[in-house]
Amino acid sequence: MADRQITNNILMIRPVQFRMNEQTAVNNYFQEDINLRNAAINERAQKEFDSFVEKLREKGVNVIVENDDEKGDTPDSVFPNNWVSFHESGNVAIYPMFAENRRKERREEIFMRLESEGFYIENIIDYTSAENEGFFLEGTGSVLMDRVNERAYCALSPRADEELFIEFCEDFEYTPVIFTANQTVEGKRMPIYHTNVMMCLAENFCVICLESIDDLKERKNVAKHLKATGKEIIEISEAQMHQFAGNMLQVLGSNNTRLLVMSAAAHKSLNKSQIDRIEKHCEIVSSNLETIETCGGGSARCMMAEVFLPKK
Repeated sequence: MADRQITNNILMIRPVQFRMNEQTAVNNYFQEDINLRNAAINERAQKEFDSFVEKLREKGVNVIVENDDEKGDTPDSVFPNNWVSFHESGNVAIYPMFAENRRKERREEIFMRLESEGFYIENIIDYTSAENEGFFLEGTGSVLMDRVNERAYCALSPRADEELFIEFCEDFEYTPVIFTANQTVEGKRMPIYHTNVMMCLAENFCVICLESIDDLKERKNVAKHLKATGKEIIEISEAQMHQFAGNMLQVLGSNNTRLLVMSAAAHKSLNKSQIDRIEKHCEIVSSNLETIETCGGGSARCMMAEVFLPKK
């Protein structure tokens, strides 16, 4: 059983060729094209990234920044949480990715960098062979781990395969909580591509778009698991979810200060009552991520890979 749900150590990848990824746009309905040259988009994304990192460091978060590799075409490398997760046991999981160009984001150097920062890696559990069969599970985008209560939540989608999720839960000893979350796209209900877009799991609370879980039995089951583990449920609407209000991450700042990290758009979308309820538990830190959100279809949470590894 893990001792902690949140960490002070965050890995982030600084983009070098960020743009809208046409390979992910087929089922990420949050992505939009903006009428700018790719170089200009990348430059804006880098500015947003640097300013975000600076805000986190000012709050005492230990942000380990690794530059993206210029050799591969990796427009989404700024979202490392989809290909890797780091665990207190010293285990590292590597995940199968839906978009072929995202598979190039998986790099050995990242592990070497973490070891050079004093972290210990015991074992690498590699699920990537599932890509050959066309099955995917995109890291902590697909899987939300309640590390302390040993439960894992997963909204099934083309990027989150049920059998693969169950295999992950068996390997890491989590009780699986499985459901489908949808959003309205041109009048149709379509699966939300990642669980962490509609749900943020913190130590004592959960920000969640329950209305996206159309099946009432499934919705009740998710709420039941959250309540059973003592989490206060803070509901957001589908419109707020579209402003990335579900894509947040609780982290530790200096002196063990609890912080809830989100984008400026997510922060702005919250009403006073939601903000008051969050601020009972922790301080809100937000940063403008407009270009990254619009072109990448992901936000603050996707940009942070939590490092729970033990220190040597």
